[in-house]
Amino acid sequence: MVEGTFIWNRMRMMTVLVWLLPAAACAYLFLIVPTMWLKVERVRVPAGLGIKILQISDVHVEKLRVRPGRLARLIDEEKPDYIALTGDFTRRSKYLPKVEKMLKTVASRGIPAFAVLGNHDHRLDPAGMRKLTAILDEAGVVLLNNRSVDLGAFQFVGVDDFGTGHSRIGKAFRHTAAHKPVVVLTHDPNLVLRLKRPFTYLMAGHFHGMQFHIPFLFRFIRKGELAARGITKGLHETSYGPYYISKGIGQAGPNARFMIRSEVTVHEL
Repeated sequence: MVEGTFIWNRMRMMTVLVWLLPAAACAYLFLIVPTMWLKVERVRVPAGLGIKILQISDVHVEKLRVRPGRLARLIDEEKPDYIALTGDFTRRSKYLPKVEKMLKTVASRGIPAFAVLGNHDHRLDPAGMRKLTAILDEAGVVLLNNRSVDLGAFQFVGVDDFGTGHSRIGKAFRHTAAHKPVVVLTHDPNLVLRLKRPFTYLMAGHFHGMQFHIPFLFRFIRKGELAARGITKGLHETSYGPYYISKGIGQAGPNARFMIRSEVTVHEL
């Protein structure tokens, strides 16, 4: 009887394993691989600037599976004129050393880099925010916190995060020249619904391309008016100019993606 029970239990265990192993393999393939399998999206917009900008968005270092070295190799391969970092580095101060390592690696390639903050960054306590600002500065990344910079042929305008109420559009555009092209960097693309100024191009992130490609997902997750309309990634246009929403490279919430790969975007303008 004891031997029979042992054999029965062993058979049940083997049956469970037969089901569990394929299920675990499928979960890894469909949920984890997309967070590591970096996709380079290429966008060409005839803006007449003759520049290439590499955009890195939604880093979320606490749940990032793309290694800094991979980003460095990509920068070397693409040879962009500028790097744009469109927010969400981390929400917790204890992960700032990882942010520092990533930023120093990216900035070490000698390409001028510019950044804006995201909603997760604004969850840092005051000391953490000061540290993040210092890390950006020490890495040589210019933080465009509701301000602009003139680069000769065009201007970068950085508008702080819209969803957390930190956007100051008038302040960001205050010193821009009306006759020069404007490339806007921001985190939350819902800004375009309030931006009533002409712009040459705008880059944002925030939505992660939904992160889980499930129809109607954003009807239940509040991400603003654009997401409610089904606008969560890719190139779009308003009457004031074209804008692009990156799917980002890191994850928020579950450290997984479904049918949405991590993305770095190369914009040719």
